[in-house]
Amino acid sequence: MLLFRLLIAGLALVPLGLLVRGVLQGALGPDPGEVVTESLGLAAFQLLLATLAMTPLRRITGWPGWLRVRRQLGLFCFFYASLHLLAFLQFVVGWQDLTASFTKRPYILAGLVAFIILLPLALTSTRGMMRRLGKRWKRLHSGVYLAAVAAWVHFLWQARGDIGEMLAYGVILAVLLGLRLWWSAAVQKRLARPDRA
Repeated sequence: MLLFRLLIAGLALVPLGLLVRGVLQGALGPDPGEVVTESLGLAAFQLLLATLAMTPLRRITGWPGWLRVRRQLGLFCFFYASLHLLAFLQFVVGWQDLTASFTKRPYILAGLVAFIILLPLALTSTRGMMRRLGKRWKRLHSGVYLAAVAAWVHFLWQARGDIGEMLAYGVILAVLLGLRLWWSAAVQKRLARPDRA
């Protein structure tokens, strides 16, 4: 299991490593700040989808190892989302006159909603917080679905011209959410079924 965790960590760090290499080699084009910002945001979204995929993979394959890296993937997602936000403030809009940036770029609101939802999820991801919050922990962390939708809207809204990539991600997200709704409905149906003698 340790090797699997290390593999997941290594794969999660690949986008950051590629960005660092691109910066050092000066290979990020005429607007490296924008490339850095977009790459960090896309990595965060991909890791968010990967996090959501862990439960379906567990149910489909029966292997519990998928769930053991779910928190790790979620924290890497938040790590990239934080870097994305910092890069956006530094390279794209600047740290001044943020109000004007929100009105000129409304897609920022969707991204901000996603980040605000992810923040408490990251802060309460430990087993200690899980025990303290009890049933409230599960309700709180169900917000990850809304965060994923908001993040997708954030990227789709700012897509220029070709939206094919974001539509593909949207299909993946719809499948992941649809599976959860289907399984949840099946559970509710079983619970509502009267016991038979």
